[in-house]
Amino acid sequence: MNKFKIFSLALVATTVVKAQDLETAKKAIDAEQFEKAKSLLKSIIQAKPANGKAAFLLGNIYLKQNIADSATISFQKGLSAAEGAKFNNIGLGQMDLDADNKAAAQAKFDLAMKDLKKKDTEEYVYIARAYMNSDKPDFASAIAVLTKAATANPNDAQVQLALGDAYYGAKKQNEAYVAYRNAYQTDSSLIRAKMQLGVLLKGAKAYTEAVKAYNEVISINPNYGPVYRELAETYYLWGNNEPKTYTENIQKALSFYEKYMSLTDYSITSRMRHADFLILAKDYKALEVEANKMKELDKVNPRILRYLGYSAYENGNTDASIKALQDFTSNPTNKIIPRDYLYLGQAKIKKGTSADGKTVDAALMASAMEDFKKAIAIDPLVVREFSELGKNYFALKLYNLSAFFYGYSVDFIDSKTYLEDALYYAICVVTVNRGKTGAELDMEALTKADKVMDDFIAKRPDYQDAYLYKARINNVMGKDDIMANNFQLYVDMVIAKGDAEVAKNKAKIIEAYNNMAAHYANSDKAKAKELFNKTLALDSTNSYATESLKLLK
Repeated sequence: MNKFKIFSLALVATTVVKAQDLETAKKAIDAEQFEKAKSLLKSIIQAKPANGKAAFLLGNIYLKQNIADSATISFQKGLSAAEGAKFNNIGLGQMDLDADNKAAAQAKFDLAMKDLKKKDTEEYVYIARAYMNSDKPDFASAIAVLTKAATANPNDAQVQLALGDAYYGAKKQNEAYVAYRNAYQTDSSLIRAKMQLGVLLKGAKAYTEAVKAYNEVISINPNYGPVYRELAETYYLWGNNEPKTYTENIQKALSFYEKYMSLTDYSITSRMRHADFLILAKDYKALEVEANKMKELDKVNPRILRYLGYSAYENGNTDASIKALQDFTSNPTNKIIPRDYLYLGQAKIKKGTSADGKTVDAALMASAMEDFKKAIAIDPLVVREFSELGKNYFALKLYNLSAFFYGYSVDFIDSKTYLEDALYYAICVVTVNRGKTGAELDMEALTKADKVMDDFIAKRPDYQDAYLYKARINNVMGKDDIMANNFQLYVDMVIAKGDAEVAKNKAKIIEAYNNMAAHYANSDKAKAKELFNKTLALDSTNSYATESLKLLK
């Protein structure tokens, strides 16, 4: 009897230790200490292969780290476990969602929900997180699942935390706030819920208040790593939204991200997250250092090529950039993003640009254009970044490239940069087509530029140069009536502003008079003479007007 009691007590003690180990692993996951959590979970599974819950948690970490093969292996092993096997259906269900197989995912979720007790909520929470963490997040489904869980057990803090995350993802800030507040009030040890209240403030651009909220979290637990990541992201956004603070806030952001790394881990996955942040912060020197460290740790991970390619381009090594990005994008199994092709195209342009900066190798130019189009094919919304690229190439006087990018950015008529983009696009299209005739003209671009200037004028009818650019576009297209009308509108607006404005724009006014005069030369000689004489009144040495008047006599 005594031996049986001792055995029973030992069994209970072992069970408690294993449960504590599992809770420790879950806390490490929450603290984003994924390598520590993986180590703990592997130890638990090694000691007790029948622990399906540990296999599920391990598989979930692999999913977070984009290691799908290891995730599958872990979930499959977990399915055969004696305890907690059904949780692994949730992990496999998330992988079905990633593969866009919603029916298969639902079938697996149903297996996980089978035979639940009335107040069981953990399965609901993990299913909801599967919806949220899939490649195509479905926050509406997550909310529906969690609403059922909240009905079953309204005082479950994990349900409220997950509900807050789901509402936040669905952009329902008020509902997210209530859920996070409820989660923290129910369980004050759930520090992530308190941190998320600061995240809501960050999203509302209340950066000072967000930082204050994060500091309250730090006062509770200064070793909670995720709060420093949130501080880093907040200062990054603050700097971008308030340019005067950019330099100071970006340095704070980088410093806080280093703090985050020191409290989590320096694994290859963590370094990749750091590299992604360095790209946002445009710290390409540090990115190159990080990329080379990753290369030392893992010589086969293809994503490292992305970071090497980006940093090499920004640091002036175009050949290394092209090689790294071509190697990365040529593998169909890699997850390519639009920015990969944007960098590759830009690297080719830089490599092909002549020493004087005036020309670009035709073959490299054509190849780069294809790369830019591939970026658009992956995600059409990438064109929202084209305004800045158009501006960069305009500054380099590569007007054909600038026109390419502005040609896409002007499609967003409600964008903040639309008016500026429209003007630059018109200038580029005219410049590229000036001096060309017949089939050489890019009539599609010219027609679009003309329409863009109509839209611009509708928004800013008081902007005199808009009429000048519209006149130039129609001059190139040979639409002389429209050209003459817009040149006249331009001249009238300048003259109405007084002599100082005329003096400032004398060359443009002469351009207008001479082009209008040439148009009227065959149909209204008196009008043509009047216009040429107006040119000479501004510039008595203008040879075109002088010679043209001789021919009109």
